[in-house]
Amino acid sequence: MTENHKFDDIRPYTDEEIPAAMQRIVSDPYFPQVAQYVYPDRTLQEVKDIMLGCRNIYEFQTTVMKQVNEQVISRTTDGLTYGGVERIDPSKRYLFISNHRDIVLDSCLLMYILHTNGHKIGEITFGSNLMKGQMVIDIGKSNKMFKVERGGNPRELYATSVHLSEYIRYAITQKMESVWIAQRNGRTKDGIDRTDQGLIKMLSMSGGKDRVKALADLNIAPVSVSYEWESCDILKTLELYASRDGKPYVKKPGEDLNSILTGITQPKGRVHIEICQPLTADDLNAIPSDYADAQFRHSVAELIDRRICGGYRLFPNAYIAHDLRSGSGKYVDRYTNVQRDVFVSRLNELDRYGSDPALRDIFLGIYANPIDN
Repeated sequence: MTENHKFDDIRPYTDEEIPAAMQRIVSDPYFPQVAQYVYPDRTLQEVKDIMLGCRNIYEFQTTVMKQVNEQVISRTTDGLTYGGVERIDPSKRYLFISNHRDIVLDSCLLMYILHTNGHKIGEITFGSNLMKGQMVIDIGKSNKMFKVERGGNPRELYATSVHLSEYIRYAITQKMESVWIAQRNGRTKDGIDRTDQGLIKMLSMSGGKDRVKALADLNIAPVSVSYEWESCDILKTLELYASRDGKPYVKKPGEDLNSILTGITQPKGRVHIEICQPLTADDLNAIPSDYADAQFRHSVAELIDRRICGGYRLFPNAYIAHDLRSGSGKYVDRYTNVQRDVFVSRLNELDRYGSDPALRDIFLGIYANPIDN
């Protein structure tokens, strides 16, 4: 169908915009480095020809982005596993609400799984703070990413929330596109995955007075993403350490881009993505009808959290961190001495940033907290 121009400020590219975007990407001074990573066995000219041969979104996603995902999986993981594909219907469109550990890969790997299992590749939310640099914008919007505005005064935040809510509903119910969105603003940095009630409020803004129907129409499918080695674990530790005791954390120039690149290239060990049981109208109607709207949103968020936490894959590192943090051997049967030594070696890399025990405790919490979840 024809694109609704009301959303031109945030929407992904259309097919007609792809050729020009490909031209800009291959002309970017950073393109040779990207090309070398994604296509290590091709010449720069060959990669340019591949890019310029993409005439629409589908060709870009199934040629270039598929290659990106396969390079990440083969070069930085010990295998990608997944479950729950049977819980979703290829003929339906869903709002995938996911825990958020890596800026780019959480959504991209899910879309890769959907594509390889015969599902349509969906659209992806992308923070405006990350859309910096023309090549990042072009790659993102060519990959069906749409912008989520960050910041602003209360009136501006309300307006952008309504606009985003309307676009997500439009994408799912009229464009017939599934959508991925994180369960809260920003990545989970402490290992505690919790859905922001503000997200539920935003999604409901465009749905009318029937609060159950407003959410049921979106076909919400929680998604649980688990990395054996937490994406940007040391960077997250340093950020949490800098913002302890309520201190505001101010990002340095280029820090978001550094996190994107670190997340893509850092070894991740095993990765598991679980598509959890979608929320049904019956699930939502089971919430007491006399609940105030805030109570209703809290209950929806808790329901999503239970499914995400239930689908989370606990790897040995979680048990090692929990035992180290508690000074016990409660989970010693869940890991080997070799696995423990490798984890401790990674933990000791924090020594270059200082000797405060709080640094190590924060790092251990990133891995250990999912057990308590």
